[in-house]
Amino acid sequence: MSETIASPPKIKLKTAATGLRPWVYRKMVERSREIPDGSLVALESRDGAIVGHGFYSSRSQIGVRVLRWGADPVDEAFLRRRIRDAVYLRRKVLSLDAVTDAYRVVNSEGDELSGLIVDRYADVASVEINALAWYERLELVESVLREELPVSRVVVHVSEKAAVAEGIRVAARPQDEGAAAVIRERGLRFHVDFSKGHKTGAFLDQRDNRQWLAQFVESRDVLDCCTYQGGFAIAASVLGKAGRVTGVDLDEEAIELAKRNAKLHQAPRLEFVHADAFDYLREVQTGKRRYDVVVLDPPKLAPSMGELPRAAAKYTDLNELGMKALKNHGLLFTCSCSGLVSEEMFLGLLRKAAARAGKRMRILGIRGAAPDHPVAPHFPEGRYLKAVLASVEEL
Repeated sequence: MSETIASPPKIKLKTAATGLRPWVYRKMVERSREIPDGSLVALESRDGAIVGHGFYSSRSQIGVRVLRWGADPVDEAFLRRRIRDAVYLRRKVLSLDAVTDAYRVVNSEGDELSGLIVDRYADVASVEINALAWYERLELVESVLREELPVSRVVVHVSEKAAVAEGIRVAARPQDEGAAAVIRERGLRFHVDFSKGHKTGAFLDQRDNRQWLAQFVESRDVLDCCTYQGGFAIAASVLGKAGRVTGVDLDEEAIELAKRNAKLHQAPRLEFVHADAFDYLREVQTGKRRYDVVVLDPPKLAPSMGELPRAAAKYTDLNELGMKALKNHGLLFTCSCSGLVSEEMFLGLLRKAAARAGKRMRILGIRGAAPDHPVAPHFPEGRYLKAVLASVEEL
């Protein structure tokens, strides 16, 4: 699909320009039945000036996903250049190929390509579509990925939520069936099953944090809650030379995949348990066993503002249980991937959890996602991951 439109259809803003943010909400623009959803449009200010270009949707709460602010046009060549720039950042600037063959290639708003996420997994490019406009331009995306990356296969994911919100009629792609890969990450290897995995296949955002934590676990007893594919557990055992590692997850398929990943390393003193993290941690309270290190990396607990109070309570409960499962002077590595939970809020919940647990907590470091997940300065919500390392002691 070639787009070289000299004068794309215009959508008038009801309010002033939104400070270079990548989203213009539907209520902020005048809707048009004449413009098909997914179209490239020009944003027109109240005085008639062209102030930006983006993808239009009459259905989504995001009325226009802005690709470029200002009067300069957007066309197919521009989109291709943006994707190439994203690849260049990972391969040339960050030099990620030297340490891994699995990394984020396009990070939606972080790469000014709102609605498009691409991850590389060895020879597979995994594309997550969150906007109809990108679904309609899959051919363009796939062609650039094949030109710029050493991939032989491109798989596509459209969540049910995105399909409903954007009006995407997802067509079957036989080429996506049975897709799998084995990736490498700083001496570690992991199976990725695209038919069963969360996100685009695995959690690449925690790559650097797995290595960071591994340096503190030598000869220590480690509990990894919500282990999923065993990332932190295997890194602790293999890279960190932990004494004993236990990974816990409620997802039976995830546990089986974690066990397969452990076999790739013949990891000693490493076990995986199918259990709910809350229940497992409560069971720990009834016995005498305590851990030197506890990892808490739950899934997104606050997917919407309405879920925020409930999520806050769950984060507090989980971290209270995690602290009680630690030996004196133990290390808590705790995470939140909920973008709606700010760093300030998360730290407040940790303070509350420590008080309820009767523990003293000292924060040793706070980190976010790996640098292949860049954040746009006008979209701080993109800094969704908070990873806190803390020492937990008796009062």
